[in-house]
Amino acid sequence: MHKGEATVAGATLYVVATPIGNLRDVTLRALDVLTSVDVVAAEDTRVTRQLLSHYGIGAELFALHEHNEARASARLLAWLAQGKSVAMVSDAGTPAVSDPGALLVRRVWEAGFRVVPIPGASALIAALSAAGRAGPGFVFLGFLPPQRSARRKALETCAPLAWDLVFYESPHRVRETLADMQDLLGPWREVVIARELTKLFESLHRCALGEVLAWLDADSNRVRGEFVLIVAGAQRAREDAVWQAGERALQVLVGELPVAQAVRLAAQISGARKNDLYQRALALKRDT
Repeated sequence: MHKGEATVAGATLYVVATPIGNLRDVTLRALDVLTSVDVVAAEDTRVTRQLLSHYGIGAELFALHEHNEARASARLLAWLAQGKSVAMVSDAGTPAVSDPGALLVRRVWEAGFRVVPIPGASALIAALSAAGRAGPGFVFLGFLPPQRSARRKALETCAPLAWDLVFYESPHRVRETLADMQDLLGPWREVVIARELTKLFESLHRCALGEVLAWLDADSNRVRGEFVLIVAGAQRAREDAVWQAGERALQVLVGELPVAQAVRLAAQISGARKNDLYQRALALKRDT
């Protein structure tokens, strides 16, 4: 056993994160656990078999997905009662986070067995790390309801929240979801669209919600793949909108007026603070 290798204990459920695209994003600890457990509970055994085969792991696979989780959990609990070790994985990322597995984890807790998280790749965290959002926090909302009325109601509920809003979305629904966001959250809010993270056609794009549909429609490839959507929270959106209004006012005024007067008028027009506008006005004045 090499230094740092996981020691797998019986009667333990290991919640193992797997790559979200690039197979090299798996952790050494995850490989140790997957090699050593008695059984691997997988969302789709075919997908997990590809990962295991890539690393030469011949673990026993058992299907656990959204359609059989209650029934499969009972079988896995019986194995844990026999002192066996179980690793649970989803097709990509971390089980039980917008993926099956939460019911099994709860039942394992209730039965008194040990639960051990094996962290790793996360589309949510990967997208946030590359989004450049410096707000005080975020709210992860996972997948919105597929039905339009329920989706719009959910968006209305989260619209007043001050924190950045993070969603997962599928390719066949992303345009409809972004259209609803534009309508219910406001076209001035910034959105970061992270698509196919860690995969061959990975892309990240930042724009206002009011611009996003035209951007999607400009290239049919932009609606392909799996998405993470990060939308500015209500407070940040208001601040951004005020700043943008002040910026537009300054661009008109600094060419015609002294800096102090341009800043004072831009602040009155937009509601932005004069101190925030002053340095920007100096830069615009130099440029002109």
